Amino acid sequence: MLETSAESPAPVRVLSEALKDYLDRLGPIWIEGELSEINERTGMAFMRLRDTSVDMSVSVMCHRTVLAPVSPLPPNARVVIFAKVSYYTKSGTLTLSAKEIRQVGVGELLARLEALKQLLASEGLFAQERKKPLPLLPRRVGLICGRNSAAEKDVVENAKRRWPAVEFEIREVAVQGAAAVVEVSAALAELEADPQVDVIIITRGGGSFEDLLAFSDEGLVRLAASCNTPIVSAIGHEQDAPLLDLVADVRASTPTDAAKKVVPDIAEEIAMIKQLRDRSRRTITTMLDLEFQTITSLRNRPVLKEPMVLVTSRLEIIQSLRARSHKSATHAMALAREELAQITARVRSLSPQATLDRGYAVVQRSDGSIARDPHSLTAGEKLRIRLAGGEVAAQVSQPRE
Repeated sequence: MLETSAESPAPVRVLSEALKDYLDRLGPIWIEGELSEINERTGMAFMRLRDTSVDMSVSVMCHRTVLAPVSPLPPNARVVIFAKVSYYTKSGTLTLSAKEIRQVGVGELLARLEALKQLLASEGLFAQERKKPLPLLPRRVGLICGRNSAAEKDVVENAKRRWPAVEFEIREVAVQGAAAVVEVSAALAELEADPQVDVIIITRGGGSFEDLLAFSDEGLVRLAASCNTPIVSAIGHEQDAPLLDLVADVRASTPTDAAKKVVPDIAEEIAMIKQLRDRSRRTITTMLDLEFQTITSLRNRPVLKEPMVLVTSRLEIIQSLRARSHKSATHAMALAREELAQITARVRSLSPQATLDRGYAVVQRSDGSIARDPHSLTAGEKLRIRLAGGEVAAQVSQPRE
């Protein structure tokens, strides 16, 4: 975009060149209108193409060979022109450079092709699910192209640049005219029968509608649909759409694009292999490091460094428990001894023996009963006197009165 101001205006040449650059980026287009003011000069023809609805017109120029197929034209003939916009910077004029001129009568042919297209579509020949994937790396590529054509050169050179080892099985045939359908069909059948061919490219350069009609032939389209080998269609330019493009497994916009779709780029594949190899190496190295760390951790455990630690640790626990048990038992015995001594002392303090030990004696009669009252004793009665040190026998000599 030009940046201008009142203080910094753009020269006429800058504006003119900018307009030319912009218009040159526009591709060729089909235009419909009324052709008038035809003026033929040496090798060239100049005309006006008027819009059929409003008062607008543009200049058209072409080689006389472009105009010759439709000459002579009736006045104000309605035509379809395939042209590219040309801008002349010197005079600031815009002209359409026509590459092809057709009378609108070809619409009938387009209608028939549209009807055929609808028929084939209803039979499922264009369905996405029936299309076959391309092989990753074909052993041999079948190529159907015109004789000594630029399309053949584009496909072969670009394919070999991407994958130098690629092999081609080339069939050069007529790609327009009456013989095109027969020759293209025969080449396609021959390559389909070759077991070494893994993919087939059908290509030709751009051309007029009539030039590409061979690739919309019903017989050729049905043959392509019946092939088991994947087919890549690269017919004309991107705006061209013969029926073969719709039935092919892959459609390429140009012959160069077909080469890119059929074979991989060896540099990209090598880079991908290197990336996958590096990723695998990192993964394996990480796994080995983790396993080594696990083994090292296991080896550093006390049970593996000193296997007897299981016994010694349990021995210490057992010795500790045994010492605690011995201590507890000893303490319990001491408490029991002390309690027994106290009970013994209490029992002894209450025992008759303790009384005897203090100097008292127990007198028992012959029947074992204790003599408590001296008046109950009789003379000559035998007694047993129990002292602290033992027993003695006695006899009552005189009872108490």
